[in-house]
Amino acid sequence: MITKILEDLAAALEAKNGENIITLDLRNKGSLSDAFVLVTGNSEVHMKTLIETAEETLDKSGRKCKVEGAESSNWRLLDAGDVVVHVFSHKGREFYRLERLWEE
Repeated sequence: MITKILEDLAAALEAKNGENIITLDLRNKGSLSDAFVLVTGNSEVHMKTLIETAEETLDKSGRKCKVEGAESSNWRLLDAGDVVVHVFSHKGREFYRLERLWEE
């Protein structure tokens, strides 16, 4: 089930020109969530579009979600419990480097 939603999210975000999309399966990592999706947007408007797209995709899978950092220009988070979508600006992605934290 997680694999399917990650594929659906990646496809939806790619269709909206999300950049550098990475999906991370965290089920065996001791994380509070089963999976992360990381994506970069080109502007605040693009980031908002990516959040809306991810929210629609999660809603179709029966997951309710909550947006954190809706006013942030660097990092917005969509929390659906078992899946968390991180939408970054280029600057925010470089600063937080979440994929490096979870590589190890």
